[in-house]
Amino acid sequence: MSNKFGSRPNRKRIHSALTKLFRTINKEPGKRGLIFEINEKDKFVILSDQHKGARDYADDFMFSENNYLHALKYYNNELFHYINLGDSEDLWENLLESVIKHNKATFQAEKMFINRNAFTKIFGNHDLYWDNDPLAGFNLNRIYGKKIPIYEGAILKIKLNNQVLNIFLTHGHQGDLQSDGNWFSKWFVSNVWAPFQSFLRLNPNTPAYDNQLKTLHNKMMYSWVVNQENIVLITGHTHQPVFASLTHLERLYVQLTEAKKNNQKDKVDELLAEINKRIKIGDKAPRFRKYIPRYFNSGCCCFSDGDITGIEIENGKISLIKWSSIETGTSARYVLEQANLSDLIN
Repeated sequence: MSNKFGSRPNRKRIHSALTKLFRTINKEPGKRGLIFEINEKDKFVILSDQHKGARDYADDFMFSENNYLHALKYYNNELFHYINLGDSEDLWENLLESVIKHNKATFQAEKMFINRNAFTKIFGNHDLYWDNDPLAGFNLNRIYGKKIPIYEGAILKIKLNNQVLNIFLTHGHQGDLQSDGNWFSKWFVSNVWAPFQSFLRLNPNTPAYDNQLKTLHNKMMYSWVVNQENIVLITGHTHQPVFASLTHLERLYVQLTEAKKNNQKDKVDELLAEINKRIKIGDKAPRFRKYIPRYFNSGCCCFSDGDITGIEIENGKISLIKWSSIETGTSARYVLEQANLSDLIN
């Protein structure tokens, strides 16, 4: 029910909004977004959708906070630039005062990046407040000790093979009729869904790889970027990790094809077991077309098992990563997928 009614993406609106934002950032850098001229030595981490709440049963972030704090400590020590890709605070379900009161540790961890001038905050639909409320600057100063700018997107420009690759980042709610400034949706989430979720103790954000077919919204994002020249699109919003235009289940099928081609029997058996396990819990086999590796989704930092996912850019590579404490009992970083940025050039 959450999947069915929680999103109403419109292809025309999505394509128009993305085109307009990309052009605006290039034409007037600093107005709606920043441009970073980078090289292969620069390091960026992209995390989205924390949905920080009030530590009640409607707080989706509560179980993931520990992994988030460990991740930020690691990225700060390794001198990454942190791009927060939106929906960091859930201000549809919570009063700002409650979010500030119950998330002091996470705000302090984010402040470490601000102190290094290595923090870019992008708004989403659930924290649209930061973009349109006259008191936003005052409250950001209360939280971080500094009034930081808020953007709708950013573009990383990197020269590879004598061509410039544009890595375009935005939250991804643009064009979603349930999210794009829709007052009724905000009222419904605040007054109906949040109390209902709290009463039944629900977290609809299933573990990172349980829902494997790409959402309609992700497909529409892909349909925009695939028609662009040397642009890679990274969004959040859907809470579903996507790497190089494929979900994890789709990539399992790709790996299975390769393993069969190379006569790797043990690998084939391992992949078939994983695929069958996912089909048994409700995943459906994908219908493949020829996907071009241009679309990425950071997933979220509020999965029900406490895991968080994100995107790293470092040493000329792009990676889908997960922070989890399930296997070892302590928070650890896992690289789930990785590719060379040069492979994303046309």
